[in-house]
Amino acid sequence: MARNIVISQSMYFPWVGMLEQIKLADVFVHYDDVQFSRGSFTNRVQIKTQSGTRWLTVPLKDLRLGQRIDEVLIDNRTDWRSRHRDILRQAYIKAPFAKDMLELVDGVFAKDASTIADVARNSMLALAAYFNLDRPKFVSSDALTIGGASSERVYDITAHLEGTAYITGHGARNYLDHGLFNQNGISVQYMNYERTPYPQLHGEFTPYVTALDLVANCGTKGAEVVHSGTVDWREFTQ
Repeated sequence: MARNIVISQSMYFPWVGMLEQIKLADVFVHYDDVQFSRGSFTNRVQIKTQSGTRWLTVPLKDLRLGQRIDEVLIDNRTDWRSRHRDILRQAYIKAPFAKDMLELVDGVFAKDASTIADVARNSMLALAAYFNLDRPKFVSSDALTIGGASSERVYDITAHLEGTAYITGHGARNYLDHGLFNQNGISVQYMNYERTPYPQLHGEFTPYVTALDLVANCGTKGAEVVHSGTVDWREFTQ
């Protein structure tokens, strides 16, 4: 029986493409016991506004080089939650499902969270539940107690979870040892993002904004556009 494994760093209210990975997964692994990378989507995401796209960024406290994602503390010395909520409220005030979107955000912000991993995971789980995509089993990589690094660790996690396929985003193309998976009978599949358009405020459609945009504009029917498939690594890397 096929068993799809997705392993990904958690992202703050991620784009629709991440929800598509969740939809395809039998097991989704929050990969947050790895080094935090500045400029990643772990603590920031884009939204559409009347004046163009802008970033929502969760402030971080005493960030040190080499810190793991699940060790990076949120800086609560400023009320960033209220600021993010207000920016979202203003950006989507004319959206038909703005109330749904703000209620989802309020639910995430109401949960106890001390690290950026906490907030990012909570935001992903809330979006998955809203669109009824919470089919996979969600686990944390640190709970699996599997050491190592890079391709070897990703392979070991996939094998430990009895995966027959490892599904990944496009960034893995530059480092993943496809042969390691292939020689052990595990398929590597890359996301084939369709970037399906949906009704969107503020000008030309862009798929690269937070999935909160999909909530605000389409409500639960937005689940209909969360449907990308995959392509085998051989075809993808040609």
